[in-house]
Amino acid sequence: MKSKKIYIPILVFFLSVFSVFGQTRKQLEVQRKKLNKEIKQVNTLLFNEKKKEKNALDDLKDINKKIEVRAKLISTINAEASILSKEIAVNEAKLKKLNKKLAELKEDYADMIFKSYKSKSQQSRTMFLLSSQNFYQAYKRLEYMKQYTSFRKNQGEEIVESTNFVQKLNDSLFFQKNVKDTLILSEKQQKQQIEADKKSQEKLLTTIKKKESKYKKELQNKIKEEKRVVAKIDKKIREEIARANRIALAKAKAAAAKLNSKPSSKPKSVKKNEFILSPEAKALATKFELNKGKLPWPVSEGIVVRRFGKQPHPSFPGITINGTGLHIVTKQGREAKSIFNGKVLNVLVNSEGRRNVLIQHGNYISSYNNLEKIYVKKGDNIKTGQKIGQIFTDKVSKKTKIVFVLFKNTTRLNPSSWILKR
Repeated sequence: MKSKKIYIPILVFFLSVFSVFGQTRKQLEVQRKKLNKEIKQVNTLLFNEKKKEKNALDDLKDINKKIEVRAKLISTINAEASILSKEIAVNEAKLKKLNKKLAELKEDYADMIFKSYKSKSQQSRTMFLLSSQNFYQAYKRLEYMKQYTSFRKNQGEEIVESTNFVQKLNDSLFFQKNVKDTLILSEKQQKQQIEADKKSQEKLLTTIKKKESKYKKELQNKIKEEKRVVAKIDKKIREEIARANRIALAKAKAAAAKLNSKPSSKPKSVKKNEFILSPEAKALATKFELNKGKLPWPVSEGIVVRRFGKQPHPSFPGITINGTGLHIVTKQGREAKSIFNGKVLNVLVNSEGRRNVLIQHGNYISSYNNLEKIYVKKGDNIKTGQKIGQIFTDKVSKKTKIVFVLFKNTTRLNPSSWILKR
């Protein structure tokens, strides 16, 4: 029975260690699958379509995105393989101990069977009982034989149990080593791909260097145009807030007139360029805030190619680009969807005929820019997930891109903090 007492704690300890390692590795496995999916999206959305005209800056940006995701994947694979190596080492040590204990159990059992056989050859069970000096001694001898038989049976079962567990552990180790081999092969393939991407990156950098002044001028013009568009949208939002507030104040004044009371010209709590909210609008804004980090994406599938906030340009040191929201590339023909219940505040149209739908959610506004077709109009009530328009596909770059911006009154927010993590 002593060997069984040693075996059980080893089994419990092994299972607890295996559980800790497994949980950590499971998280890395999920991350690896997510990055593999992202690489497929990058290849599909940024590289599958043949462009009519080549733009080295756009191509370089796409290559940089691919290299960035591959680098993250290689890092994740390395971390997963490292944990797997530790797990295999621990399991091999446990397997060695278990094999040793199994050998001891089998040796003890064989010794016991041999002694039992010798005992049986010297005198039979009947003679052993009949040679008792009294009834009490005979009873004790009978109980001893029962216990001995039970012990032999238990030890035999323990050997079977131990053998099965060792076999399962052997199978587990075999599977783990195969997983590790697969990870190492995958890492090797990703490194080969990243080397090929870097060669393309170097060629593009050489091309850009030769025509640096031309590309720099084009980029600066593009940045100026973006600022002009942003200023126009900001102005329109301020106008819409002022218009909405005038209507709210007029309604309040009319309601007060019916009650023969004097309304204040403007609520004290409301600042400039902030919505005056009705009780219903306040409740909607509160619900919107409670869903921070859980709001759906404005497209069913896509990758972010420019994030929110100021960031250095990858090719031209000293030039800063500003992401007013998220630039998301998706598949051709995809539609923009509302991230929350609300009301269409306005539909803006740029000089090239592309639309920007502004949806109000209390004192929050979600903006869906670069739409080719729209399915809504100003004043429409909108539900979460409702399709609001088809996203424009550039005929030159072949990219289908939406610019998604989020405001609280006139202040821009980082949409990544509000929508679901992918």
